[in-house]
Amino acid sequence: MTTATAPSAVPGPVALAAVRPLVEVEDLSVKFVSREATVAAVNGVSFSIQPGEVLCIIGESGSGKSVTMRALMRLLPKGRARIGGRMRVGDHDIMALSDKELTQIRGSTISMIFQEPMTALDPVYTIGHQIAETVVKHEGCSYADGLKRGLELLEFVKVPSPERRLKAYPHELSGGLRQRAMIAMALSCRPQLLLADEPTTALDATVQIQVLVLLRKLQRDMGMSVIFVTHDLGVAAQIADRVAVMYAGRVVESGPVRDVLMNPQHPYTRGMLASSVHGSARGVDIEAIPGSPPDMRRLPPGCAFAPRCKFADDSCRAASPPETSPAPDRTVCCFKVGAPALSS
Repeated sequence: MTTATAPSAVPGPVALAAVRPLVEVEDLSVKFVSREATVAAVNGVSFSIQPGEVLCIIGESGSGKSVTMRALMRLLPKGRARIGGRMRVGDHDIMALSDKELTQIRGSTISMIFQEPMTALDPVYTIGHQIAETVVKHEGCSYADGLKRGLELLEFVKVPSPERRLKAYPHELSGGLRQRAMIAMALSCRPQLLLADEPTTALDATVQIQVLVLLRKLQRDMGMSVIFVTHDLGVAAQIADRVAVMYAGRVVESGPVRDVLMNPQHPYTRGMLASSVHGSARGVDIEAIPGSPPDMRRLPPGCAFAPRCKFADDSCRAASPPETSPAPDRTVCCFKVGAPALSS
């Protein structure tokens, strides 16, 4: 296939360090304002992504992962969402773009795979029409050429009988095929950055693995950067180059995926790993994190994780911990990093 050809070479880890990041997010904040309350959904998130890199954002439901993704495309409701900070993707200052300019880069520079394709796909149009419409809008080709691209993309994402599926409506496809059609649509204009918002959550285990393997292969073949949102540490281990752990709208730990999962520094990351069934002995209760995530309308003073942390003391409850770097390319927001109690 010629429409989504992989670059001749994707930069390796050493080369990536000398390349300008494709994505830079600095001190991103998102607040949802209504008459009843103000919800601080994202609180000072910063990260960068190199070309061809996969960043996995992990955390519990309500930690701000999906809001961060939608803020990168400015898909949040204008009247209610207050966005602060700086976001750059390629040469585009996301905060400075007009509505018309945003429409142009959505799909071409940045594309998104949504969590539930049945609600993201239009039920009254065929899969082929929806892909062709996207291609025509961004590349100015004919509708026939758009349909041809759609057929090639369905073949590219391993949809069986692509000619028949091109004429099918979303409700006529299984969950796995709908997700593959959504991936095809997201890749239709060869984006530089792909945002994947828990794209495998609604799928059964077998299909989930197939979609993850497919996404990783497509990312490598096309040389895209990817931000993958999940709450599943196993998924992060399979697909990510780097991991950012979010809690209460803030990145509390980040670094290379192997370093973070093998040597977690933040108590929340450790708690998530301990809550996993992988490696647990049969008949032994899983060590769940006590308590519940905080109410984002009324965040506690100090460290947001302190009410659930067995290492917390008065200093943790009095002030929010700053970001520290315990090792190269690692960041942690915790007063107890390196403390004997946390190291044991």
